[in-house]
Amino acid sequence: MTPREPLADAGLAGLRSDIAGEAHVPGDPGYDEARTVFNSMIDRRPAVVVQCAARADVVRGLRFAREHGLEVAVRGGGHSVSGMSLSEGGLVIDLRRMNAVTVDPENRTARVGGGAVMGDLDRATQPYALATTGGRVSTTGVGGFTLGGGSGWLERRFGLACDNLLAAELVTADGGTVRAAADENPDLFWALHGGGGNFGVATSLTLRLHELPVLTMMLLLFRPEDGPLAVRTYRDLMESAPDEAGGGCLYLTGPPEEFVPEHQVGRLICAVLVTYTGPEAEARDVAAPLLALDREAEFITEIPYAHLQCMLDDPPGQRNYWSAEYLDSFPDEAVGAFCSTAHAMPVPSGSQHVLFPLGGRVGRESGGFPVPWRSSPWAVHPFGIWGTAAEDEQGKAWVREVRAAVRPWAGGAVYLNFIGREGQERVVAGFGEENYERLAAVKARYDPGNVFHLNHNVKPSVAVV
Repeated sequence: MTPREPLADAGLAGLRSDIAGEAHVPGDPGYDEARTVFNSMIDRRPAVVVQCAARADVVRGLRFAREHGLEVAVRGGGHSVSGMSLSEGGLVIDLRRMNAVTVDPENRTARVGGGAVMGDLDRATQPYALATTGGRVSTTGVGGFTLGGGSGWLERRFGLACDNLLAAELVTADGGTVRAAADENPDLFWALHGGGGNFGVATSLTLRLHELPVLTMMLLLFRPEDGPLAVRTYRDLMESAPDEAGGGCLYLTGPPEEFVPEHQVGRLICAVLVTYTGPEAEARDVAAPLLALDREAEFITEIPYAHLQCMLDDPPGQRNYWSAEYLDSFPDEAVGAFCSTAHAMPVPSGSQHVLFPLGGRVGRESGGFPVPWRSSPWAVHPFGIWGTAAEDEQGKAWVREVRAAVRPWAGGAVYLNFIGREGQERVVAGFGEENYERLAAVKARYDPGNVFHLNHNVKPSVAVV
């Protein structure tokens, strides 16, 4: 589709006059910014981007898409590694302007606009010493994160993000609106706990908040050759750690920070991050085995949760490729496989070779939701980020090598927010086969035409829930 054709003569002016936000088409001054997403590998040119300022704009945008036969994509944070929030030649429902967060400190809830990112949520709740499980960077969209399950630093203490979902308001494919809660459209409410954006455009979410007066973080840096010992020590510690403890192990390029030794800047290092939802003195007691190890550097402090969320933010404009495997066990052989594959990671780059612990409340409370990966005790997440196309093959090969190396200990289930387009079998594995069948029936009720298919797609069935 060429700029302004045929949309200019087919109702574009009407669309623009009907919405409180803006609509951008190719050639508009704001078009290129509107179509830029987190992964710079993605270069798609939608026919129109509707930057919605209110729910009515979402309804009008979907109607315009129906009238003109345009494929629909929905953008919240824009972090999908495969660029699912853009459609080539289609229409994008861009929610970023709908990012208001309203906190009810008495009832410990937050009403979050569909376009809010974690930074919006965390900054709103921080003054009340309240928080809920969020993504591990501040730029992740709250909507896609939560509806996909939602794994983050606080999950062992407070559960997954979807466990804290109290209600959601959606615009469905036909332009209708629906509210889902435990006592209202319970089938849809169940599906939104991990089923992603398959059922409509989430214009607002209501989330449960928890008291979090103090948070401690410990970032311990080790030479790569000492990484296996550090990872084994962290593994053993987390097997009996209280729910308050979390964090992860990661290999990364040494950043130019004051606490990083100069000889480690720009080189591969192994880091162990311990998060603790309590004071530093308690955190030190829990992490004593790690603190007994020789290390290159450390950064230990009590820190606002909103600040922790920003620490691993990735610079914009980078190329991305990542995936994950969820492990049923993590013996010494798996530790060796994890650590050895770090050496193939592109360095220097923004890439991170990550091991996350689950357990705690995540593993104890399933709620019957379609997130089978929550029972896995460990997750390996090769997160490739680099700057140039010349590094693409090395980076992609490294991600695949990591997955292959740890696959002997993988259970098959996977957190879909951590992967791109890896085939329908992986999608089903992300929900579980029985859950997928139930999700397909809910999909048939709310989106029988599969309008919302640019996601980890659940195809509608004819079954009745």
